[in-house]
Amino acid sequence: MKVLISADMEGVSGVVHPTETNPGGYDYERSRHLMTAEVNAAVAGVLEAVPSAEVLVADAHGPFRNVLPEHVDRRARLARGRPRPLGMLAGLDDRTDAVLFVGYHARAGAGPAVLAHTISDAILDVRIDGRPMGEIGLNAAMAAHHTAPVVLLSGDDAACAEIHDLIPGTTTVTVKHALGQAAAVALHPEEVCDQIHRAAAKAIRRADSVPLLTVPGPVRVEVDLYSPATVDLAMLIPGVTRASGGRTVAFTAEDMGEAYRLVQLLTHLGQIKPA
Repeated sequence: MKVLISADMEGVSGVVHPTETNPGGYDYERSRHLMTAEVNAAVAGVLEAVPSAEVLVADAHGPFRNVLPEHVDRRARLARGRPRPLGMLAGLDDRTDAVLFVGYHARAGAGPAVLAHTISDAILDVRIDGRPMGEIGLNAAMAAHHTAPVVLLSGDDAACAEIHDLIPGTTTVTVKHALGQAAAVALHPEEVCDQIHRAAAKAIRRADSVPLLTVPGPVRVEVDLYSPATVDLAMLIPGVTRASGGRTVAFTAEDMGEAYRLVQLLTHLGQIKPA
């Protein structure tokens, strides 16, 4: 059995402010330790359920270099660094049997939700066939493209509600309750790790019963971009057009795999400063 654990940071217990999630910021190093501990709890749960499982952890926050390699459970492998194929889902393929989202957050515009956003500040919204989707939805749909169900998510109450709306069968661990964009009531980190451990084991054992978030092709995608300059750059991509509103671009992808990669590319374009 192959299992992918995609780990973000905004949904980790105790993390509530942007400076805690950015390298060099106040308490970022503490956040790295908290994130690594939650990842290890998920690894332990997976291997409790299936001791022979092949477990790959994809560091999926910011620079993709946050999880502390020397402290990761030695039974797992770690994907880190960027850019890379499939971004937050590095290592996903047709052999993957289950995906776990650890430390995830709600999409841009959700609220109250801790550190809610979609991929980066360059993106205001993404709509797949007219349905708004953040990282949870996009990554779950991409996992489904490879027939891998998302069996577990840990994060704040908004993130848990978001995945339940998309995939009712996913097991969730609510590590904190949002009071706002940068405030929450959080569980103790050790309690969170205990809960993630138990939930991961349970989720893996019932993986076959979790439905896929399948998005059949062709896929119509609309992306609201923060910067008009990014819209101008996006016009250089074949098949991408301006949509109404001035900040929106649209394209039709053959399938969810192509749609996911193009959204990644638009995100990277949004980080380019105009000359």
